[in-house]
Amino acid sequence: MAKDYYSTLGVDKKASTDDIKKAFRKLAQKYHPDKGGDEAKFKEVTEAYAVLGDDKKRREYDAYGQAFPGGGPSAGASGFGGFDFSGFQQAGSGFGGADFDIGDIFGDLFGGRGGARGREPRGRDISIDLEIPFKDAVFGTKRTVLLARVSTCELCGGNGAAPGTELETCKTCNGSGRVHETRRSILGEFTSVRVCGTCEGSGKVPKEKCLECKGHGVRRREVEIGITVPAGIEDGEMIRLPGQGEAVKAGQAGDLYVKVHVAPHKVFHREGANLVMTLPVKLTDALLGASVSIETLEGKTLEVKVPAMKRAEELLRVRGRGVPVDSSGSTRGDLIIRLEAALPHKLSHKAKQAVEQLREEGL
Repeated sequence: MAKDYYSTLGVDKKASTDDIKKAFRKLAQKYHPDKGGDEAKFKEVTEAYAVLGDDKKRREYDAYGQAFPGGGPSAGASGFGGFDFSGFQQAGSGFGGADFDIGDIFGDLFGGRGGARGREPRGRDISIDLEIPFKDAVFGTKRTVLLARVSTCELCGGNGAAPGTELETCKTCNGSGRVHETRRSILGEFTSVRVCGTCEGSGKVPKEKCLECKGHGVRRREVEIGITVPAGIEDGEMIRLPGQGEAVKAGQAGDLYVKVHVAPHKVFHREGANLVMTLPVKLTDALLGASVSIETLEGKTLEVKVPAMKRAEELLRVRGRGVPVDSSGSTRGDLIIRLEAALPHKLSHKAKQAVEQLREEGL
């Protein structure tokens, strides 16, 4: 029975070449063995694309249910299942006449194998956690952390050469910093490009290696890094410090990511740009109104006029005493005070008589 290549790729018989290519990309990524996928399925979708991705083979398949010798598989061809991969050429040369770039499909898609041409080496990113008090999260702060990381060698300046000595062209890559390799896989032979291991991508090697970093241009050491925590940051937010990750020779340093954890406050909590606190109010003050003193998050004393309450719980808003919402700190949210009428735990005889009088008045 002839194979249904359209069903294998999940496309309609009227699908365009671009639609077929997109379907193949998606399935190839799903089933690729290097990504833990199903190798048998990967072979099936690759075989289907080899036919449907070529206009001539596709016409033959649509007309006769198969692609004939000269346009498709041949009896003596190499590859799995008798399938001919002779048309599956090196990166950039095409696949059976179709516009198929293996460097594009199997380089960027599957982790850079064969697709890293011309890319500058980049150091690893680093992620750390930083816990700060609630007050510092609201108003901002500065912190210094001691971090052990791979950093540029201070002695040689990162070129790996002993001070006063010269660099020479790397003989392994002839100064390009890249090495071409031809590999065999289930897809046949293809050429990949990797960073030269001798010069580590710089294209130059020192005549005399630096004693501090042994010619690598980088070494692990402890460094102090200043972190500016912006005002208004919330728990769980991330601060990115470009170039503060690990260094790499002849390349760009990675980034440092700081995840901020905000310790809870015993009085205040946040609701957006507003600070919220609960203020218990004596029953008499709740009924008659009063003036009370509270301590703000800044540590200042604030006189607040509590009006006579009409309900057991009410909200009092103090404008401009909340979380800063701009870099200058001139614009801030509000302070929300939740007023709660506090009932006494025990009444004296005189207090009970007063309450009985209130009851007689219908209160």
